Amino acid sequence: MIKENRKWWILGALSLCLLTVSLDLTVLNLALPTLAIDLHATNRELQWFADAYNLVLAAALLPAGLLGDRMGRKKMLIMALVLFGAASWICAYAGSAEGLIIGRALLGLGAAFLLPLSMSIIPVLFTEEERPKAIGLWVMANSLGIPLGPIIGGWLLNHYWWGSVFLINIPIVIAALIAIFILLPESRSKVRSRIDLIGILTSSTGLVALTYGVIEAGEKGWGNIEALATVVTGLLALIVFILWERRVRNPLIDLSLFRSSSFTWGSILATIVSFAMFGLLFVTPQYFQAVEGADALGTGIRLLPIIGGLLLGAKVSERLKNRFGAEAILAIGFGLLSIGLFLGANTGSGHGYGFASIWISIVGLGIGFVLPTAMDVAMSALSAERSGVGSALIMAMRQVGGTIGVAILGTVLSTGYRAKLEIEGLQSDIAKVVQRSVSAGVEVAQQMDSTKLLDSVHSSFVHGMNLTLMVSGGVAALGLVLTLVFLRLRVTEKGQLDLGAK
Repeated sequence: MIKENRKWWILGALSLCLLTVSLDLTVLNLALPTLAIDLHATNRELQWFADAYNLVLAAALLPAGLLGDRMGRKKMLIMALVLFGAASWICAYAGSAEGLIIGRALLGLGAAFLLPLSMSIIPVLFTEEERPKAIGLWVMANSLGIPLGPIIGGWLLNHYWWGSVFLINIPIVIAALIAIFILLPESRSKVRSRIDLIGILTSSTGLVALTYGVIEAGEKGWGNIEALATVVTGLLALIVFILWERRVRNPLIDLSLFRSSSFTWGSILATIVSFAMFGLLFVTPQYFQAVEGADALGTGIRLLPIIGGLLLGAKVSERLKNRFGAEAILAIGFGLLSIGLFLGANTGSGHGYGFASIWISIVGLGIGFVLPTAMDVAMSALSAERSGVGSALIMAMRQVGGTIGVAILGTVLSTGYRAKLEIEGLQSDIAKVVQRSVSAGVEVAQQMDSTKLLDSVHSSFVHGMNLTLMVSGGVAALGLVLTLVFLRLRVTEKGQLDLGAK
């Protein structure tokens, strides 16, 4: 039996790993202008700096969870940390765009192991009573890096060269390695069966094709034939994967997990939160920088109310859950999430940060209620034997949901922005630049010293942002409906919480 304090130290070490993973999601964006110059990177290569990470992460999540269960979670975590540290070094000293893309892909591979395996340790180490608190800490660690990325990255870029944004991972990785090596006992599934190679191939192909197609659709539009064909290919591969998993003796994922309404609806609700959260984090940095005039560091600071709300929501919901039940907490959380997003959808050009701080705090509070609770509901169905592949499945659904959210909401934002732009009288090539993004529009307006164009760009972006937040609020409201319609709280004879379909 692991000593009480020891397992919380282990969770702290795992949280350090998660912090570096989430940090890398946002810290790179600040360095893109510098990378374009120093590495002579094209726009396409700049896009692949992010996409290489996302695609490898999507492809490797399910096999990573399986390997952790079969080969040992401690062993695979240590290997993942070593890979993550080495990839950070490769990224920091990459001398070409191709080298950085390779480094980012290796970072994605390391992250694909760290995310599900760090979560799979929770059912192994913690009791059912301790699990909500442990998952709350896991979620917070996974979220803190998002606003900290611009803050830390902005400071580093102001004082050092761009490679420093990757080198900050290395001391954290070393500390986590030491802690996990000393503190974490080895654990693995007792079931030793053959590895499902066809399942790995079809799931990885499906997730990569679906993620890539959605990214392309977000960039080129949903009418692009190539993007749609890739999405369809991904969906077909996933259908083949599911059909194969139903007949194979030793499947990559145990489809019987979905017989548990706890796992099914907990995973779906966590995915819905990811959709709405990724949309929020897609539009608000652009709003703060292009409309409010904040720099990267200021943008990160302005995002801190999200984390403040998340921390408060997670703490309060943990205390209320035992009294009112998971269904009530999820309903309250989705209600707060909807209110915050719909409130943000009424932003005006002259509202300023005071108004934004209110609604993003409410959104953070809603996320704090929903995300830890939904993931706890899903993980309540996982035994220690299946914790690795089950956690990987939850993370894969969240990853794809977030990617699809950015692509769909990015399209809504672009459409709303372009619809309101006043570009009459501009040369066609200049008009195309203004239509590309709000940042490009602001730059053109400032170069032309045109207050009229700048006002149009600002108001058009706010219009597009409001439409985006309206859609995100609608998705959050859907989560509320699903919670109320499909879930009910039961207490089993053993006193354990169970969510069953109505």
